[in-house]
Amino acid sequence: MASQRNVRPQGEARRSGLWIAIIVISALVGFAAGYGVSLRTGIEPGYFEAPEAGGYGVAPSGPKMSEELRKYYEGLAK
Repeated sequence: MASQRNVRPQGEARRSGLWIAIIVISALVGFAAGYGVSLRTGIEPGYFEAPEAGGYGVAPSGPKMSEELRKYYEGLAK
């Protein structure tokens, strides 16, 4: 028979173990979900090395943007 002295630490240990398991499982499920979304909608390899990649600007000596594409992007900002 367990004494009162041993019952409380065992219960706390079980609760701690449960929370650790919940956190680990949540992290794995979150990683798998993020990886799955990225796999289906990911950016093609080499995208960020391209000089015309969004957020990186266009290199002065790089390819120029066509007039049609420039008008399209200006229309998005309106």
